[in-house]
Amino acid sequence: MQRQGSFTQAEYAGKKKQTRRDRFLAEMEEVVPWARLVERLRSFYPKGERGRPPIGLERMLRIYFLQQWYGLADEALEDALYDSQALRGFAGIDLSVATVPDATTVLNFRHWLEEHDLTRALFDEIGAMLEERGLLMRQGTIVDATIIAAPPSTKNKSKARDPEMHQTKKGNQWHFGMKAHIGVDVASGVVHTVTGTAANEADINQTAALLHGREEAVFADAGYTGADKRPELEDCDVLEHRDQAQHHQSLAQSSAGLGRGGGERAVAGAGLGRAPVPHRQEPVSS
Repeated sequence: MQRQGSFTQAEYAGKKKQTRRDRFLAEMEEVVPWARLVERLRSFYPKGERGRPPIGLERMLRIYFLQQWYGLADEALEDALYDSQALRGFAGIDLSVATVPDATTVLNFRHWLEEHDLTRALFDEIGAMLEERGLLMRQGTIVDATIIAAPPSTKNKSKARDPEMHQTKKGNQWHFGMKAHIGVDVASGVVHTVTGTAANEADINQTAALLHGREEAVFADAGYTGADKRPELEDCDVLEHRDQAQHHQSLAQSSAGLGRGGGERAVAGAGLGRAPVPHRQEPVSS
């Protein structure tokens, strides 16, 4: 993204201390294949033939990634962009030239991605890029699941809970929401597959959907006991416990020189609308 810096940006760039956010965003600037992602989405993006021209696709895509990385609601993201020069610089926003996209614009962009199933396209494109760079080895997969909580209240416009969500009991505690089922490359720690179900879906039912088919080994915890006996997994030779996977992963990362911070994991996760926060959450400010 071509940028002409303002005096404010020049002053910020000249500061002596580089924050963790600065370092993370600089890494994402280099790691994310922005031109490749924009080209993948361009044919779907509104041309602005009527009314006000749309905000540039790459800018909106960068803002979308920021929202996923820092777990911000639409209004909170708008405020954060006004507050933080680091975030504005990453998104290519100069307040002397253009305003920050408002919360409704951010919402509409996210709905546009969902409408055309483009989060999956982003995820696949990033996965292909990681594989091309040798960062996705595909020799083994760790499978796991996590519950994503949602408000159980019926005090809303429809006076009902979301029908796609359900309650489930984990230990002695009840949870309401959805469940993300995740397949992770054992060598690099990069997420290569994600599926979503209601929270009461058994982990074992999604095992086959999380495999790419080229695994030499699959690693799971006790929640997947018996998965290797299912017909859809008859070609899978090994199903080991996750503590063994973590040992294999540590060895693979050491030999490959890959750290556990995982800039690549953050990139891959953002393609599906959720990614690990790059470091301990801190107030979003410049």
